[in-house]
Amino acid sequence: MSKKRVVIKVGTNVMTNKDNRILGPVLKELVRQIAELYERDIMTVLVSSGSSIAGQEILGECNIKDKSIRRQVFSAVGQPRMMRHYYSIFHDYGMRCAQVLATKRDFDSGKHRKNMINCYEGLLSEGVIPIANEDDAVSLTMSMFSDNDELASLVAELINADKLIILTDIEGFYTGHPDDENSRKLNEVKVDQNVEKYVQTSEKGEGEGRGGMSSKLKIAKGTANKNIPTYIANGKRHNVIVDIIDGKDVGTKFTN
Repeated sequence: MSKKRVVIKVGTNVMTNKDNRILGPVLKELVRQIAELYERDIMTVLVSSGSSIAGQEILGECNIKDKSIRRQVFSAVGQPRMMRHYYSIFHDYGMRCAQVLATKRDFDSGKHRKNMINCYEGLLSEGVIPIANEDDAVSLTMSMFSDNDELASLVAELINADKLIILTDIEGFYTGHPDDENSRKLNEVKVDQNVEKYVQTSEKGEGEGRGGMSSKLKIAKGTANKNIPTYIANGKRHNVIVDIIDGKDVGTKFTN
């Protein structure tokens, strides 16, 4: 019997505080749960944001006026720092991780896609946790993902994942703004269910990230339509990943 596979996407807003500083305890809790899945023979791919914020922590004020170039520079500087964080934490659990950077073109059919499949399959076969992120240093315009939610969806499809878990800073998909006492969280959404009408009132945004709730809804429905159940849940909630795997009523589940 083949091992189950899960793709977990963690957004910038989950791993940073109000001052846009990387939160070490959040990363440790994330890795702790991935280690628990590993012990259960569940193979995990982590799609992680945060490189741009990590780069800003190192460089501080930047004199580059062009936003695209500034993002490239912050991300290029921040990637090693993020991987240093993850390498150290995974090492504490006796686990190994690897960085896999990609542009949207790498998922096009052909040689690039085959190379991506071989890379992920090779890493997973060796028990290495792939940490995926957009190659922000070179991906611009046509080669950019809309956000890391899209990257996570493409990776989930690429490796035939059993689940995609999108971690954000709210409990799930709401019928209104999450802070509105009259709005409620939807526990499950079918792909043909019209919930788009709730997006404008539920939109909360992603801090320094690019993907808001409208993007997450589109990605969640699209991925679920490919028979990969997808979850939107609060990444700062204790044990959230393990609880989802255990079938507890956490977040919002999108199904076909």
